[in-house]
Amino acid sequence: MASVTLLLKENKGNEKGEMPIYLRIIKGRKAKFISLGYKVHPNLWDDTKQRVKKKYPNSGRVNAFLGQKVAEAENVAVTLETSKKFVSSKKIKQNIVGGGAISFIKYMEQYKKEVYDKGQTGTHDKVNAVLLKLKEYIEPAKDLMFDEFDLQFVKEYDHYLRYELKNRTNTIHSNLKIFRKLFNDAVREEIIEPNDNPFLRFKLTTEKTIKEYLTEEEIKKIDELPLTEGTVMFHHRNIYVFACYAGGIRISDILQLRWQSFDGVHINLTMQKTKETVAIKLPKRALEIIEQYAGYQTERKNTDFIFPFLHNDVNYKDPNVLFRAVSSNTAYANKNLKLIATKAKVEKHLSFHTSRHTFATRALRKGMRIEYVSKLMGHTTIKTTQVYTKIVSAELDKAMNIFDE
Repeated sequence: MASVTLLLKENKGNEKGEMPIYLRIIKGRKAKFISLGYKVHPNLWDDTKQRVKKKYPNSGRVNAFLGQKVAEAENVAVTLETSKKFVSSKKIKQNIVGGGAISFIKYMEQYKKEVYDKGQTGTHDKVNAVLLKLKEYIEPAKDLMFDEFDLQFVKEYDHYLRYELKNRTNTIHSNLKIFRKLFNDAVREEIIEPNDNPFLRFKLTTEKTIKEYLTEEEIKKIDELPLTEGTVMFHHRNIYVFACYAGGIRISDILQLRWQSFDGVHINLTMQKTKETVAIKLPKRALEIIEQYAGYQTERKNTDFIFPFLHNDVNYKDPNVLFRAVSSNTAYANKNLKLIATKAKVEKHLSFHTSRHTFATRALRKGMRIEYVSKLMGHTTIKTTQVYTKIVSAELDKAMNIFDE
């Protein structure tokens, strides 16, 4: 026979010391908890009677409600147990709260809307892509409840991503990490119980990726590649080389550089991704590129963009509008960089992110202190930068092989 009791959850108390009242159902040594929507300070709770004390506001009405919920739970438990040979505490809970019909899909859609409203367009697009993939997997069910999204489901979905869709380990990790975040949020919001989170028992894994970067000779090939002046490919090559010298600045920040950010020696900016503020002293080659674009814009305002990608007459204050513009320009640049690498006979997979790797490895090779490299690149922790020291150390080890030849 299942037992039904009321209790205060001490681990969920607020700053006032008030604790939520829960209905606890125990069956077969397994417990399930249901929040009843009231919070009470322990001083106003009678643990023996399992009721609030008279000093509690509207104590009579609250105690009547608590008694009704206990009676309903006991009635559900008796009904289920007399109609079936075995019934779990989970099943009793599902019947009490309406079948446990809490939709994970709707919860994820709500999260998607929230990040879009906050202007986090990149997160929105990523969540949307993951959600569409999940919906395709559960067809024709249309919906997926939290209690259906259990450990077995996670294992089967992981198998589907890995062997049917042929997703890479890091892509799978990125997808499942969003689900894990939503389950953790649901636990904090008391939508589900902590033990109902399948990611407590499923380990997400990643694999190391190779950081592609250019040698001095390869940068020179890219920089000296004959391209028609004024073409989009010409400008893409220039900003790529600029980034290799100017602290590995991200393309999202390069696109938004305005003349007011340049004081003749430094580029001063707040990085879009990390919100880190940094002043980058430009080396000679980076200054030459800036001066080249100053020559193109003899009549310019301080608020004009340095590089000709975003439009001076467009208001980019809406973060979603800005994100779309930056994303489309980034995709176009990466497409052209692959063509540039082929033309320059550089046999590496070139994308704009390789300019960051190139700057970091060059700077460390030339003896720049790692904390300076970390600051210039806007890394939030030096641990991120230490990856590049391993690359440089591996190069030095390889160089020492000359003594064995």
